[in-house]
Amino acid sequence: MELIVAVDKNWGIGKGNELLVHLPGDLKRVKEITMGHALILGKKTLESFPGGNPLPGRPHIVLCFPDEKIDKDVIVVNSIEEAVKKASLYDRSFVFGGESVYRSMLPYCTKAYVTKIDYAFDADRFFPNLDEDESWKVKDIGETNTYNDINYTYLIYERIK
Repeated sequence: MELIVAVDKNWGIGKGNELLVHLPGDLKRVKEITMGHALILGKKTLESFPGGNPLPGRPHIVLCFPDEKIDKDVIVVNSIEEAVKKASLYDRSFVFGGESVYRSMLPYCTKAYVTKIDYAFDADRFFPNLDEDESWKVKDIGETNTYNDINYTYLIYERIK
């Protein structure tokens, strides 16, 4: 299992159930990497998408509480174990957020596509700092891009332990 995330200088990922910043180049890259593959996300993350609808071309495995209903074309699961089992049915699956789903699913992931944004936003949701986690190492550092004076760099981390 893999994950994909954009983080700021403090590993912030969102505020008020929204992304910290919309970077068109990064959104395009996310689409290219995940197209045709399963996404694992929480109900709040799904609700943050335009119209609360799933992203096209990717099956969505959505974690929610047993008493919650989702009236969308998604695979609903009520536990991490169930999400892992459903994800195993696909050749590739990506953990897609939010904070609690990332934290719960991180132990199952072997690769992380991280967009590091060179700016500290006022975030209220955070991703675990992989630079401080001995079980992860940077495998690849990609190009640095700029959008509206905000620099961001693509990194790929791999689990080593």
